[in-house]
Amino acid sequence: MQLISLNKSMEEQQQSSYRQIMKATSLFGGVQVFNIIISIIRSKFIAVLLGPAGIGIAGLLTSTTSIIGGLTNFGLGTSAVRDVASANVTGNATRIATVVNVLRRWVWVTGTLGTLVMSVLSPWLSQLTFGNRNYTLSFVWISITLLFNQLTTGQLVLLQGMRKLQYLAKASLTGSALGLIITVPLYYRFGIDGIVPTIIIASVISLFFSWCFAKKVKIKFIRVSRVRTLAEGKNMLTMGFMISMSGLITMGVSYLVSIFISNTGGITQVGLYVAGFAIINGYFSMIFTAMGTDYYPRLSAVAHSNYLSKRTINQQAKIALLILAPILMVFLVFIQWVVIILYSQKFIAVNTMLHWAALGMLFKAASWSIAFILLAKGASTLFFWNELIGNIYVLGLNMLGYYFMGLTGLGISFMIGYILYLIQVFVLCKIKYQFSFDANFIHIFIIQFLLAVSCFMVVKFIGKPYSYVIGIGLIIISSWYSYKELDKRIGLKSLIKLKLRL
Repeated sequence: MQLISLNKSMEEQQQSSYRQIMKATSLFGGVQVFNIIISIIRSKFIAVLLGPAGIGIAGLLTSTTSIIGGLTNFGLGTSAVRDVASANVTGNATRIATVVNVLRRWVWVTGTLGTLVMSVLSPWLSQLTFGNRNYTLSFVWISITLLFNQLTTGQLVLLQGMRKLQYLAKASLTGSALGLIITVPLYYRFGIDGIVPTIIIASVISLFFSWCFAKKVKIKFIRVSRVRTLAEGKNMLTMGFMISMSGLITMGVSYLVSIFISNTGGITQVGLYVAGFAIINGYFSMIFTAMGTDYYPRLSAVAHSNYLSKRTINQQAKIALLILAPILMVFLVFIQWVVIILYSQKFIAVNTMLHWAALGMLFKAASWSIAFILLAKGASTLFFWNELIGNIYVLGLNMLGYYFMGLTGLGISFMIGYILYLIQVFVLCKIKYQFSFDANFIHIFIIQFLLAVSCFMVVKFIGKPYSYVIGIGLIIISSWYSYKELDKRIGLKSLIKLKLRL
């Protein structure tokens, strides 16, 4: 009797974990979709009101600011989530307050550092970015946003680490919506002269709403000494710096690939490459971001146990595959229409590249689920070398792929790169943390991958409209399989019925 009761309790606990994953994914999936819609509307207004020149100026100002921010923020937006989540799981109010106070001090320090660095370098940034020093004052004014953005990061890290997901979602949604409402009239009234005030006001709005919702989380008041601040902050900063460096390396790889394509195939090919991967990375990253918002603090909370970490990774990987696979298959079948709607007929040359890259996303989902354990464990040096090695062979694969097969080669290299990266992180985490995939995950992966490959073959070798008919059939099979597997884990059918009654 006791064994039956224990098994039932474990099943209920597993179902609760799966439901939490789905709840967070649906919540932040909605947030990501909303933010993308806001971004599209904002871009449209900027295009109409400011024209290509205005878009260019705004893009150069924000991208330069992002680079300086990446160099000076020490990746606290990612690294500190682990510390807050680990403190939260202890239930110790003093420990939580200590970590939060240390975080708040360091976001002030790093934010101020970013502002000072950008202010001092503003004449050179203007010269480097625009070829003259006419935008020196613009960079000086915008530098204050690095402080505002870092303070916002501190508030959002608190909400994410404490698992206050509703507050986190509301802060993002209200900030984005009000930012759009306030900034568009500024563009209308001042044109190009409104770009700098708009960037500053948008950062103030984000800070205000993040502060409002973070204030709802009650943190015990304690005094933390400077010595303690340095000691506690050391791990945050060390790991954050490694995360920042790996991010900059990834940006560097993308830049080198763009230069290689430009020198080999011309600027038009660069445009196709950028547009294609904006679709595959931009829109599918929405799903990973939605899942990662809850996954990272949840994994950090159990990172002390290899067994619990393994179970959490397997749970997340299964849900990621079950959600992602049907969407990927829709993408495979209707990619031409996706490209035409988002861009134009001139961009359909990227179709084959995106077909191969779409298959690679399944391997990305699996490797993505594992790689988080390095962050959750605080293995900053290991994380950096893992990402560096991955980026080195991705760079080589991209150059070889494009040299021999053009844009199609870039899609194939994307898929091969993530197959190699999956093997790399799997072997690393198996040796280091005794990780392994369970049989159920392998079963799900094989079925969904075979369905995706079938879809790929249909699109490649069967003409229209028959490819649409067969492709839709495969999408239905994949969706039905995902539905049945999700129903086993979270009682999806009963949840849907409950929602319909409401």
